[in-house]
Amino acid sequence: MTKIKICGLRRSEDIAAVNEAMPDYIGFVFAESRRRITKETARELKHLLDPNILSVGVFVNATLHEIMDICSDGIIDLIQLHGDESEKYTETLRSECGLPIIKAVRVASRQDILSAEHFPCDYLLLDTYQKDAYGGSGITFDWGLIPSIEKPYFLAGGLNEENIAAAIKTCRPYCVDVSSGAETDGYKDREKIKRIVQTVRSII
Repeated sequence: MTKIKICGLRRSEDIAAVNEAMPDYIGFVFAESRRRITKETARELKHLLDPNILSVGVFVNATLHEIMDICSDGIIDLIQLHGDESEKYTETLRSECGLPIIKAVRVASRQDILSAEHFPCDYLLLDTYQKDAYGGSGITFDWGLIPSIEKPYFLAGGLNEENIAAAIKTCRPYCVDVSSGAETDGYKDREKIKRIVQTVRSII
């Protein structure tokens, strides 16, 4: 069964919503974004989070020290690299932190995905390519570009309650990743989160 991640949580209300809906993962954004939160806020939210939901820390070209500091505090369970991080950087991070790593790929072509398949990470995250942006576009990409790959991947980019079922049936990703599609007026929407999770859980 496809798993689901709700990304960009910022408030205690967001945590209450996911604790009710029970996605598999949630995301805390530590990169430049309107959804960015501090380490202190993330720690507070993590304490409120149901322990059965895994937390993902989202970083863009962060220093190893910054990520390892957050990892050592027990705030996150997985690391998501959404920038230009190299293989060497990722291997060092993996050995130092010991947490599973998700590497984002901004998909402009089929070759982008094939080239990333052997990157030293546990999962890929396939997102929409947008010039001068590292993600969070809220725009889908052509799922037909996704080749058959062995490495499990998260599917992101413009997913919402209208298209998420089609995305799962078409791509069969390991996990679907929703952020703006679970919001209303820039804030996480409890009912949207509930409906999206219910839709994902209903697909066999």
